[in-house]
Amino acid sequence: MTTPASAELRSAGPSAGPSASPALRAAPSESRPQTRGFGPRGVGLGGVGLGGFGLRDAGCSAREAPPPYRARIARHAAGARSACAEGAPRFGARIPPGAVHIHNPGDLIAAMPALVGFPPERSLIIAVLCQTAESGSAGAASPVDGPGPVEEPELIDAVARFDLDQPQGSLRADMVAPYVVQVCAGVGAARVLAILVDDRGVVPLDERRSRSGRGPFGALARSLRRELAADEIEVADAWAVSACEPGQVWWSLLGPRRHGILPDPTASAVAMSQVLDGRPIRRSRSELTDLVATDSRRQAEVAARLAEVGAAAGARFEQAVRRGDPNSYSRCALQYVLRQIEGMAVGSEPDPSELAELVAALRDPTVRDAMFALPAGEYAEAAERLWITLTQTTDGPDRAEAAALLGYHAYTRGDGPLAGVALQAARAAAPGHPMAQLLETSLYMGLRPAHLKRLVRCGYEAALDLGINLRRTRS
Repeated sequence: MTTPASAELRSAGPSAGPSASPALRAAPSESRPQTRGFGPRGVGLGGVGLGGFGLRDAGCSAREAPPPYRARIARHAAGARSACAEGAPRFGARIPPGAVHIHNPGDLIAAMPALVGFPPERSLIIAVLCQTAESGSAGAASPVDGPGPVEEPELIDAVARFDLDQPQGSLRADMVAPYVVQVCAGVGAARVLAILVDDRGVVPLDERRSRSGRGPFGALARSLRRELAADEIEVADAWAVSACEPGQVWWSLLGPRRHGILPDPTASAVAMSQVLDGRPIRRSRSELTDLVATDSRRQAEVAARLAEVGAAAGARFEQAVRRGDPNSYSRCALQYVLRQIEGMAVGSEPDPSELAELVAALRDPTVRDAMFALPAGEYAEAAERLWITLTQTTDGPDRAEAAALLGYHAYTRGDGPLAGVALQAARAAAPGHPMAQLLETSLYMGLRPAHLKRLVRCGYEAALDLGINLRRTRS
């Protein structure tokens, strides 16, 4: 299955996420979607409660999925809905107390930069609606501008972004549908909303021009509706806007003809909620890719020292083996990494020699595994900054290790877009990197960050095997 180039997915609930949300996987030359923001807050859309968010960046090329694949996903979706009904209540079973409620399309579109993590451009955005116990009751209305009051809204469980411009040409509905079906299958959802953002769009205010279906945007919306209907997923509504900027005109693509003026996205309640929850809203997607871009000068400086440092590390390991205590080498290597992370926490930056020592230390699988415990501790932010530095200053398998750890850290705190970009960088540096592949697949399948606690426990256990207790806090 080929992925649409540059697509992103973000999941919306704190504990349950989209099946493909935020990280789509494709062939080596393709990008994958990315997940972000499994936040504790909900968003309500005019009585349709929209809950926690998840974002995925599906930056990839798209292949068509054969019909049997789509059929299997549909059957899985039905099973997921049944299991949720019989098992413990899902996050979306009740509207969270701190939910943000949106009451018109303009407010929803203005919330997209906050939900996606940056202002989307030339993008198709899909918001997956999660059914709540209350929203299925009598009196519930359509997601936006529906007739009558809606007491309890559905929840937005995931937000996925796809680039409209693909390597093969324009984005098509059959490129998007398999991923939307996968996401819906993972969360038991059957309704989505679609938003197109494209500066090339023209507001169809002339009824004579728009009677045929509101131009190419309307055609894409209708095609997507047909594709998803084959898997019993409803496109509840769709809108278009030239840019997510204040004062822009938005217009409907399905149903009654409506249009309005977009409010300031930076002043939206959703943006404020995301900021208060510590989720960054970046100025553009390039801010993400810059974080994992190679710094050629520093990379050369580290590489110049790495051969000597690596040889010295190998000699220390051989000595430990001859002493009958190979763990002593790993213990010292782990302690060195932890000291460097502590230094990062107080503003110290490792020099090229120290970075080379860190690279050599992380080549020890036990040391690397112990790093999975760090997102749960007080040095999480410092460790993440170290992984960014190492990703920028190394290449090959060493860059893959650092980028995979960066992706893991971003994933655990719900930053799907950064997780996806980092994991793509890891796979590019070492296509067969097992942890990057595992995390990217989990992101693609919509596995919530809460499920990564098993890796955190593995990290604690790896450190304990070396006699180091990472659960202790700094005095």
